[in-house]
Amino acid sequence: MENSFGTDEFIQHVLDKYSKMIIKLAFTYVKNTADAEDIAQDVFVSLIKRGYGFESEEHEKAWLIRVTINKAKNYLKSSWNKLKVPLEEDVSYMPEEESEVLNTVLNLPSKYRTVIHLYYYEDYSINEIASILNKKPATIGTWLSRGRNLLKSELIGGFEYE
Repeated sequence: MENSFGTDEFIQHVLDKYSKMIIKLAFTYVKNTADAEDIAQDVFVSLIKRGYGFESEEHEKAWLIRVTINKAKNYLKSSWNKLKVPLEEDVSYMPEEESEVLNTVLNLPSKYRTVIHLYYYEDYSINEIASILNKKPATIGTWLSRGRNLLKSELIGGFEYE
């Protein structure tokens, strides 16, 4: 079924297909479900305001990811955010082991957090992530490796297991 850009069918299709991904990605930045949902809403408003479609589904998804990252970063820089009282991180809906991993990922520096999310949760390749983030593949590979090492170190508490 081909959905024409801007129709109710198109909007419903995009919401169904990308809402969870966008909220999860925004959450990796803002660490709060309500704020992540607000960012997702802003992303979809930007999509509708865009006024025209994409050359492919891959382009559409990459655009949504890039806009989500930009809006999350802008949110974190905003003066309104600095005035808010921080809420508890909302990871209570997950099993304990997944929650521990997610909390550890959320505590990584944002460049590592982003590439780990895109690589492991969105199944992008290093080259695709490099394209989305406008970085060299070697840089993304380095960030992914360093992020993995930081995660491993945190999750095993500094002990090496054979």
